[in-house]
Amino acid sequence: MKKILLILLVAACHLLYAQQDSDNQYKRPLKEVISEIEKRFEVKIKYSENQVADKWLSYADWRFRPSLEETLDNVFKPLDLKLNKEKDRVYKLKEYEYYRWEVQDGWDNLDRLAALYSDKTSWEARRDSIRPQLYKALKLSPLPALPKSKPILTPKRVMDGYTVENIAIEIMPGLYINGSIYKPLKMKGKVPVILSPDGHWFDHRFRADCQIRCAMTAKMGAIAVSYDLFGWGESGLQFKYEDHRKSLAQTVQTLGAIRLLDYLLTLKEADKTRVGICGGSGGGSQTVLMAAMDPRINLSIPVVSLSSYFYGGCPCESGMPVHLCGGGTNNVELAAITAPNPQLVISDGGDWTAHFPQHDYPYLKKMYAYYGKASQIQNVHLPEDKHDFGFSKRKAVYDFLIAQFKLDAKAVQDKNGNYDESTCTIEKKEALYVFGDKGEKLPKNAIMGYEQLEKLFK
Repeated sequence: MKKILLILLVAACHLLYAQQDSDNQYKRPLKEVISEIEKRFEVKIKYSENQVADKWLSYADWRFRPSLEETLDNVFKPLDLKLNKEKDRVYKLKEYEYYRWEVQDGWDNLDRLAALYSDKTSWEARRDSIRPQLYKALKLSPLPALPKSKPILTPKRVMDGYTVENIAIEIMPGLYINGSIYKPLKMKGKVPVILSPDGHWFDHRFRADCQIRCAMTAKMGAIAVSYDLFGWGESGLQFKYEDHRKSLAQTVQTLGAIRLLDYLLTLKEADKTRVGICGGSGGGSQTVLMAAMDPRINLSIPVVSLSSYFYGGCPCESGMPVHLCGGGTNNVELAAITAPNPQLVISDGGDWTAHFPQHDYPYLKKMYAYYGKASQIQNVHLPEDKHDFGFSKRKAVYDFLIAQFKLDAKAVQDKNGNYDESTCTIEKKEALYVFGDKGEKLPKNAIMGYEQLEKLFK
């Protein structure tokens, strides 16, 4: 018996040593490998210590190839890292962005999707299969029951040609979405409704450009509603700022938009035949998603967001598996779901929309042509612009809304026919709060923290 135990012990030791040797064979610290790359290829790689701390590469020397490009791929991709070229022979280490593809890869994938349908009938079969899958991917199938509480509205503030009131709606027990409603000061008959999801810019829906866009829309004769991103703005009273970078952010923002629209379309002055959505950056991603999911929306304007090679770098854009629907999809195909409704895509030269006119736009034109409505999809490309919602983008939005929803251009133009935003009031962000300057009016049943949110969806 002792002999058998001794044999087993020896075998176990050999196995342990073999495993350790296999695990550590030719293993080198990443920092040391980077130094070797710099020497061999005469380049400079910039990084912070915490990016390389405690990172090791097995078979490190076997990852080197004659070319720099192959070597970088072999070394950094397995560690979910990548290098961005800053200038000649100078690189900066970054986390690998799986949501950002090479341009040609995005185009090739869009071509693969386009090959799945060849006419209106085959396209609508795919469209109708994707839409319910989007609800399931977001854990919104079936939609959660709407709480019986009434929307919370602040008193109206009267401005030059429009009014503003803030709103909070309980979208699930203890979960609130907050925003501001901009209405024309004088309304005759039914008026359009425009949802305005916010992007990731500083100060969120409290920004001057956001307030101006909603105010101008109201002055032209439509109801415009801006609302908070999950975890930011007043949503930050219930959740931490970093909770926005968690997957349910996309679900909560989508459900919030649906519930806002539910409420807005109960207003006697709301025209259910003219319902639009317009957002920039991350708000543009939600614009595409909402227009694809909710057939009540019949006009969409994604701004500096739409691309076949970019899926959204925030969980509020891609945190749930919406892009796995239909066996795999992307934002441009989702944008096609709204056809033949009017859609304006605003792109620029300073971000991932820089190549939109070359490949993605022709694809959408073809999809709209299935309905004989190719003119209903438009693109304003601003090659010298950067990633923002500046006046050049807002002007394009105003032009499109006026043309499609028959709004009053003269109400926002000066005597020379130029848009005049100077009469829009930029309020302090505290004026746009529903729950008080310090959250003192937050309802007592409000859930607090991401763990409680997760329980709502179990």
